[in-house]
Amino acid sequence: MYIHGNNLEQKENHKTKYMDADSRRYLVEIRECYNEWKIANETLVGPTTEKTDGDSGIISKRVQLLNEYKDFLDLQHYAEKFDSRSNLHSSVLEEFMYYLFRDLLHGISESALIGKSHSFKDIFFRASSYGEMLKKPHDFAIGARVNAVIKCSGSDIEEQHKWGIPAVAIECKTYLDKTMLQDVSTAAEQLKQKNPNAMYIVVAEWLKLTDSVNLKKYKVDQIYILRKQKNTDREFRFGDVYQKNPIYADVVEHFFNTVREFLTTEWEGGITFGLNRGFLI
Repeated sequence: MYIHGNNLEQKENHKTKYMDADSRRYLVEIRECYNEWKIANETLVGPTTEKTDGDSGIISKRVQLLNEYKDFLDLQHYAEKFDSRSNLHSSVLEEFMYYLFRDLLHGISESALIGKSHSFKDIFFRASSYGEMLKKPHDFAIGARVNAVIKCSGSDIEEQHKWGIPAVAIECKTYLDKTMLQDVSTAAEQLKQKNPNAMYIVVAEWLKLTDSVNLKKYKVDQIYILRKQKNTDREFRFGDVYQKNPIYADVVEHFFNTVREFLTTEWEGGITFGLNRGFLI
């Protein structure tokens, strides 16, 4: 759940890395700001399964808190001390997903899977709705946890497995380029082969694609670019002339509503259901 907080804790407790004076001081400063961000998000309640007039305001507040924390963490001295390989900066967006969807998922089921998950892709599952999926066996995911015991006929040997079955898989990126898009499209296709009702969404801060890219050929359901801005190399982001867009609340709101609609409506399909309507797909 607290993906960014766990990343920060690992750096604080590392026995060999981040031992220099600057790293120790920076980690203390980041910890203080992170704790404030976490408490503010946990204190804020919603949105939930029920649509209300206050949803936009709650999402706007969460985005405001995210922008404030990201602006702090993206300061040049922090960005240069903890580079992309540390995942400190990229994990912020993953933890934000938990705060954004926490109350929605709790309104559906307390046993819902939310957070990082190794997606299960080797058995075919088909549920009539997300709520039904949570009742039956069948990097951020919303779905169901499945504990399985596999035993071959005639054998006394049992294998125990724990699987995460995503209903919604969300790929979080700092920026999205063509290679990344191809990779997530392949992952989405593999997931949908085994769970055809699943939704696969990419969420990135910046975009690194040209107009020559045909998005329709990729298997993802939606791509959100939170800053509505093309990617600029990190060294240019610290220049005096660079204008960094904020993360836009209207993009996050559309993203949230898309996922909420998907999770709270029926997924019923199949030949019989289609035949009753007169059209099958």
